[in-house]
Amino acid sequence: MDGIVENLKDKSEIWSVQAYIIHNEAMRAASQRFNDERDRRYAEVNVEKEKALKIKETADLAALSLARESQVYKDQQADIMREKNLAASGIYATNADLAAVVDKMEKALKPLTEFINAQQGAAKGNDITWGKIFGSVAAMAAIFGIIMKLNVF
Repeated sequence: MDGIVENLKDKSEIWSVQAYIIHNEAMRAASQRFNDERDRRYAEVNVEKEKALKIKETADLAALSLARESQVYKDQQADIMREKNLAASGIYATNADLAAVVDKMEKALKPLTEFINAQQGAAKGNDITWGKIFGSVAAMAAIFGIIMKLNVF
């Protein structure tokens, strides 16, 4: 193709239709090569961006996990220091002190709660028994009333 263009330049400096066609085809081919190269590079860049995004997401998850672990550790250490300070000053009750007091109170109140539960159960049982007695008396009175109406004395 280049040879044809050279021959045309030698013969004449004027553009002919044939020279324009050859030039236009050469420009289209060059433009197509340029576009193909650009598209290939864009595709490569996009693939690399996706890889980098995956790496970033993994790193973010790992960083969040480490930050969470670090915060838990810091909170535990702060709680330990607070417990030591409170125990040393003796002004405030510590968690261990409160747990011990609650256990003692539960043990001391256990007989009382058992007694109250038993009394409530006994009271309910008595109520049920009295209800049955009154129901039986009412049923006998109704039967007696019916018999009296049928057998007028």
